[in-house]
Amino acid sequence: MITYLLKSAIALGVFLAFYHLVLEREKMHQFNRFFLLFSIALSLVIPYISFEIVKEIPLDVTNQIAINQPIHIETAVEKTDYKLVFLWSLYAFVTLILAIRFGRNIINFRSKIKCNPSVDFKNSKLILVEEKILPHTFLNYIFINADDYNKQNIEAELYAHELVHVTQKHTLDILFVEFLKTVFWFNPIFLFYKKAIQLNHEFLADQEIVTIYKNVPFYQNLLLEKSSGNQTIYLASNLNYLVTKKRLIMMKKTTSKNVAFLKKIAALPIAVGLMFLLCVETIAQEIKTDVKTEQNVSSLDKYYSKTAFVFKNKNNGIIVKKKYSELTEQEKKSIPPQPFLAKKSPDLKEYESFKNSNNYAVWIDGKHVSNSKLNEYQADHFVSYFNSFVYKNARSKRFPQSYQVTLFTAEGYDKAYGENQVRNAGTITIMANEDAHKNKIRETPGKETTAVVNDIERQPEFPGGILEFYKFIGKNFKSPADKIEGKILVEFMIEKDGSLSEFQVVKDLGFGLGDEAIRVLKLSPKWNPGIQNGQPVRVLYTLPITIQSSKETK
Repeated sequence: MITYLLKSAIALGVFLAFYHLVLEREKMHQFNRFFLLFSIALSLVIPYISFEIVKEIPLDVTNQIAINQPIHIETAVEKTDYKLVFLWSLYAFVTLILAIRFGRNIINFRSKIKCNPSVDFKNSKLILVEEKILPHTFLNYIFINADDYNKQNIEAELYAHELVHVTQKHTLDILFVEFLKTVFWFNPIFLFYKKAIQLNHEFLADQEIVTIYKNVPFYQNLLLEKSSGNQTIYLASNLNYLVTKKRLIMMKKTTSKNVAFLKKIAALPIAVGLMFLLCVETIAQEIKTDVKTEQNVSSLDKYYSKTAFVFKNKNNGIIVKKKYSELTEQEKKSIPPQPFLAKKSPDLKEYESFKNSNNYAVWIDGKHVSNSKLNEYQADHFVSYFNSFVYKNARSKRFPQSYQVTLFTAEGYDKAYGENQVRNAGTITIMANEDAHKNKIRETPGKETTAVVNDIERQPEFPGGILEFYKFIGKNFKSPADKIEGKILVEFMIEKDGSLSEFQVVKDLGFGLGDEAIRVLKLSPKWNPGIQNGQPVRVLYTLPITIQSSKETK
């Protein structure tokens, strides 16, 4: 709602400023009438118009290992926001008062029409009232003083002036803007629109009188004489409304056709500019791409130059055996990517903790060393590293530590992750499957093996453990709807650096629950990445979330 009001207010303000600065001073009143009404209508509609520009962001997609971990979310009925209730109540109260006032004024006009004598006058009716008033118009009724009518004290120009208001149905414009003032009473800009519309009505009527009677000085003097000392009638087109220097000057002003045409055309880029500013949204859309891209073709060819790929069916029969260069694009989607580890040296505090033999087992450039070996180095001697938590059932007598850390010197990093890296000779076996997303892959240098879903050396871990992950989800997940029960399923990738990406809602219950789950996951801190063959790997994580409604809270 706030966005709607803000966008419409911006549009209303821009259009009104353009009218006062460019259009109001020119003698093209019919166009100005249309422009003012169109500006209001477009400003009220423009927040609902949306043009999306999709910005495609390519992603590197590989088939990875899937893990299921259930988590339960209980939804609770949100507490009543009494501040919001108060504001809506205040709006409803003020709107009701203004609506009653608006309706009462219309009823007053109807009452005058029924209770006073009327006279047919061309395509209108003259309503003869006892009050000492100047002629004014409401719909096709012209209200005049009965005594002035009987004594013929009303000049022909005044009748003709009011008849223009009737013929061009100016009252409808005023009723339209008054209705909007009642609904959007908190927006003062509608008051300025009403004044601009009413003044333009007078310009239109004045122009007609000057054209018919061709006596501008007499008509100007008549307006000045009749308008002094009289009040404006609410909801009516009044002769004496804003009889100012603007009206008197406008009667003798001329506007060339070329100037009028250019100023009319100038309104178009204003409307287009507002549409672009308020309606165009840029959406980043992730586009899944093949592992083989223009940037990594040569490096993958080199990395897998000594590797054979064997594709087997579900009966363990060999379908085909190929070199990397012989694989089709679809087959290459099943190939594990070239390993990569970002360059980052450990900080001093973290490096000192690695020296604790009770907590950490240490590898340097892929070789296990004693923790005391780190005393021969400094933290900045290592250009990259990764550490991980070891589950109790995965610890051994040789490595009983809770954590393992692998550090790389510049030479070791280039050997493991440099551009000239070549995978050790061996075979990668891939189980063919119609559903490429479910292919399970594991590579072991020098021999042929086939992997299963849980066959990974070390699973990725949320900081503090899986229970902390459950607490994180439960704390941040806000159910968009009440009294919903069921399960949603979200997939996301845990990258080699521990960040989360490639969020996808596999199963949704609607009501924005899937979007809420993705929002919470994007807030997650980095995980400790999964480890395979001593190297960090990307891991596809499948997260079921069970939604259960709890009792209503007060």
